[in-house]
Amino acid sequence: MTLAVLPGRMRALVEPLLPDWLAPRWWNSPEELVALAPQAEIGWFDLHDKPPVLAAVAGATELRWLNTAYAGVNWLPLADLERRGVALTCGRGLTATAVAEFAVMTMLAVAKGYPAVVRAQDRGEWLEHAPGTRELAGSRALILGQGAIGRAIDRMLQGFEVETAAVRRGDGVGWKARLAEFDWIVLALPGTSETRGLIGATELAAMKREAVLVNFARADIVDQAALADALREKRIAAAVLDVTDPEPLPPGHPLWSLDNAHITMHLSGIPTPASLQRAAERFARNCERFRKGEPLEARVDLALGY
Repeated sequence: MTLAVLPGRMRALVEPLLPDWLAPRWWNSPEELVALAPQAEIGWFDLHDKPPVLAAVAGATELRWLNTAYAGVNWLPLADLERRGVALTCGRGLTATAVAEFAVMTMLAVAKGYPAVVRAQDRGEWLEHAPGTRELAGSRALILGQGAIGRAIDRMLQGFEVETAAVRRGDGVGWKARLAEFDWIVLALPGTSETRGLIGATELAAMKREAVLVNFARADIVDQAALADALREKRIAAAVLDVTDPEPLPPGHPLWSLDNAHITMHLSGIPTPASLQRAAERFARNCERFRKGEPLEARVDLALGY
């Protein structure tokens, strides 16, 4: 029997799918996770609070495969996992549809000035004129990142007749010279050492005044202080930020006071019933692949970080 230490909150979805050669141990608290981890050959240690997860990974000396439903894994000790020969699978693609729908929703909200409509309703005020008159149709979007989320955003925007240009890993930095051509700059990149600080003061200055920066990737891809300055001085039209540094954004932070900063509080990737079911089914498929020595779905390249 192969021993797996798995999250109790996923038990109802995962247990019916498990093969008979796997012996599950279910954890329901950080303390149970850390206590059970040393037994794990297969682990699923997801918690929003990361220190217990990192302690569990460090203590899981028998670990051969670590699974996570998170798409981003740069918070894990990737070099240590590689040194130990531990395979890592992630949540790549599980929430891509939900994140992409959220991203397109926010772009429409910015284009139509929808936040002003909601605030007018709260005041009981009937608006005589639309607060936003931009149209997605005919606009141009630069999409940085063509993983599952980037591709899904691209596909949906094309349905709104947006002209899209995609930048993939390895495409170089030629896109920087074209920043002024685009109405929307959409970030859907993984968080790595290569992407950290990719959008800074220079890149923001190259965007046209009507441009909207849309970040559904990682906060550290953008120089947040430079972005706040650009928004305050109206050098770009707006930014949609699903990710910020820190999270939660504390009261009184300058971004809260900027009416052209749309903070969506990292809500886009919150698991849905459908994505949780996909996570359970992928884990079950990977159990069989693990048993047979076949390539695992959504395996992370530990050297690249995604």
